[in-house]
Amino acid sequence: MNLGEALQKIRPADRKSMEAAEQRWRTVGKPLFSLGKLEDAVIRMAGIKGISSYTLKKKALVILCADNGVVEEGVTQTGQEVTAIVTENFTKKAASVCLMSEVAGVDLFPVDIGVGRDVDHVTRPEYKVAYGTKNMTREPAMTREEAERAILIGIRLVQDLSERGYDIIATGEMGIGNTTTSSAAVSVLLGRDPEEVTGRGAGLTTEGLRRKVDAIRRAVRLNAPDESDAVDVLAKVGGLDIAGLTGVFLGGAIYHIPIIIDGFISSTAALCAARIAPDSADYMMPSHRSNEPAGGMVLEALGLSPFIDCGMSLGEGSGAVAVLPLFEMGLEVYNRMSTFEEIRVEQYEELK
Repeated sequence: MNLGEALQKIRPADRKSMEAAEQRWRTVGKPLFSLGKLEDAVIRMAGIKGISSYTLKKKALVILCADNGVVEEGVTQTGQEVTAIVTENFTKKAASVCLMSEVAGVDLFPVDIGVGRDVDHVTRPEYKVAYGTKNMTREPAMTREEAERAILIGIRLVQDLSERGYDIIATGEMGIGNTTTSSAAVSVLLGRDPEEVTGRGAGLTTEGLRRKVDAIRRAVRLNAPDESDAVDVLAKVGGLDIAGLTGVFLGGAIYHIPIIIDGFISSTAALCAARIAPDSADYMMPSHRSNEPAGGMVLEALGLSPFIDCGMSLGEGSGAVAVLPLFEMGLEVYNRMSTFEEIRVEQYEELK
């Protein structure tokens, strides 16, 4: 299946299921709309799944890992070797999101889509597109064919997890330099100056931030990505992790699985997916507002409002995992709480 064939399978979320879920909430024996966004989440997921009664028993976190050639420009605090180290740590329960996932009951799936070296217990040839991208300040980060292959890998990951019975997928990433590539992609897609959308990432100095903004400006000027073609943007100034996550968001729309947006890098991929196939935005669930400058901008562009706002900027899927227990709590009330009729109480009415 090529990318064009995959995209033809995407349809809007099911409005009838959303209406049925909304009606169910009106019968639950509590004040109307009193769970706020948690009710909205349950309704949105009903539309995604095409059914108003469902559970979230099996939860996955897919972490796309890749290196970025732009690190050569001094845009990060740490070296590229850290990507492989942290990627391996995901298999040892030695990363922050591993501990968070244990609490939330989430299964981790780290994927080496472009790490600079092979990683024990993670690297699989069918998922590895390249050993990192090129330095985008000197040439395109990757070819269009590589970008499309990464997107298709993301779609395939969702298909595999769907066939294994997973009900919801959180997105994460690991890649030194990927706030630089995300800022570059967002600056093009939103038509913003790089300085507006670029932050300090994992702790840059003021001088480091200046280098980062300058690198993005040079990359965009050199490669001239087409803002109307998100695949072109990914290929020229993006990263393999972002391209793979773009495929995960598209895969959610194809296989009717809610995909949780994590932070800035993940939301950049969500924006790319929405530009490639607008109906795919129906299948995205926001989690938190990233502490990066453009975190809120991207969610606003997607028409989404974060469920939590903790000032997080860790990445790895930490925000996406953190919001899952909230979704489950809302769903428990929705599925299990008695109705007004069952408790013999007059049903609340919406007052105008």
